[in-house]
Amino acid sequence: MAGTQLSGLDVAFLSMEGDSTPMHMGAVVTFRPRGQVEPHRLAALLAERAWKIPKLRQVAMPSLFPPGSATWAEDPEFDPQEHIHVHRASGLYEPDPLAAYASRWIAQPLDTRKPLWDLHLVTGLHDGRFALLLKLHHALTDGAGAFAVAAGLLDRLPVTSRSVATPAAAPIRSTLDTVLGTIGATLSQAGEAATIASSVLRATRPYPISPITAPSAKDRSLGFVRLDMGDVRQIRKAHGGTANDVILAVLAGALREWLVNRGHRADGRSLRALIPVSLRGRQAAQTGGNKLSGYLCELPIGVDDPIERLRVVQHAMARNKAAGPSRGAGAFPLLADRVPPALHRLTGRMTGQAAPLLFDTVVTNVPLPSLKLSLDGAPLDEVYPFVPLAPRQALGMAVAVYRDSAHIGLQANGTAVPDIGSLQDAVAKSTAVLYQLSH
Repeated sequence: MAGTQLSGLDVAFLSMEGDSTPMHMGAVVTFRPRGQVEPHRLAALLAERAWKIPKLRQVAMPSLFPPGSATWAEDPEFDPQEHIHVHRASGLYEPDPLAAYASRWIAQPLDTRKPLWDLHLVTGLHDGRFALLLKLHHALTDGAGAFAVAAGLLDRLPVTSRSVATPAAAPIRSTLDTVLGTIGATLSQAGEAATIASSVLRATRPYPISPITAPSAKDRSLGFVRLDMGDVRQIRKAHGGTANDVILAVLAGALREWLVNRGHRADGRSLRALIPVSLRGRQAAQTGGNKLSGYLCELPIGVDDPIERLRVVQHAMARNKAAGPSRGAGAFPLLADRVPPALHRLTGRMTGQAAPLLFDTVVTNVPLPSLKLSLDGAPLDEVYPFVPLAPRQALGMAVAVYRDSAHIGLQANGTAVPDIGSLQDAVAKSTAVLYQLSH
């Protein structure tokens, strides 16, 4: 991987980095060990595995050409133990010590002069559980690629024939065919970029636009919500759509109640969510960095009827999927990927401040395998992902479906949203209401 150039989108994430706008993703993963946990032995095991993961040994180094660009290079002083920390939780002063500790942990920016990751091992949790808290900078990878990195820290997964299949040889092309193909692809990308740019301009909205817009702040507050996928499937069976549609409708209902309880008007309003879409399956030959596009979806918080909210979400997502992930205003990550790195370096902070003009929050879905995962023999119990907050946005939501549960990670600006617990309760209540209406 040494010498691989960061993409335009990767550079954009680095350029938006700041003390109150850290651009790292996070995950809080809990395990249920069968015996006594030896934290320092476990930390040594994690360090040994981290050393074998190439991405975790890389540091972003500035490049002379093109101006403003950077490349991944092996850190000659890399020591995985510098990135791994051990903490024992105490429940003496906090009702949820893991959430309290994780909130302080995720608020700390990564040092961009070093490999862009951080790992905390937290013991002393209820029922003898322990947790891994993992940060990966968004310049390093997207949500879909993050699991490929994190999987190297876990116990080995079973190898299937599909995972070791040899790729088919590429057909031999003449030089003329190659040149013509490159020209055609460049013109196609230019036309696609112009279409996306036009859609982005049409989709922008004036300030002030959202009840969950707030000045950026350093403090963070994390919330964990676990939903039974059996309930989600029952709702889907009764009313159609996809499991993702159901979860979006649940979140819309929760946001409605939460905002009303905070004194905001909800009727007749919507909140626009950016729904990131992974393009890794469409770009199988490319494995590094961010492979992202996105959809913009209006979450109908102004609709009082839960079933009608679900139908509105279903129709909105159906329209997005019909258009595809490579067009429309939500595809602006593709546009960012084609902007020269120097422009990102000059305007990254200013561009980030304009995020609320396009969307109010991010709702991302992190794909996980259905296989049983473990660490040092301890089965994985829960996995809560967290998406970074764009500048001036107070709330981000991430979902990971693992086996029979949907785990929702809520990350909020701790200054603007001190009541993350009430939003957690609203998510659970919104699910229960939809489930009751599905029988």
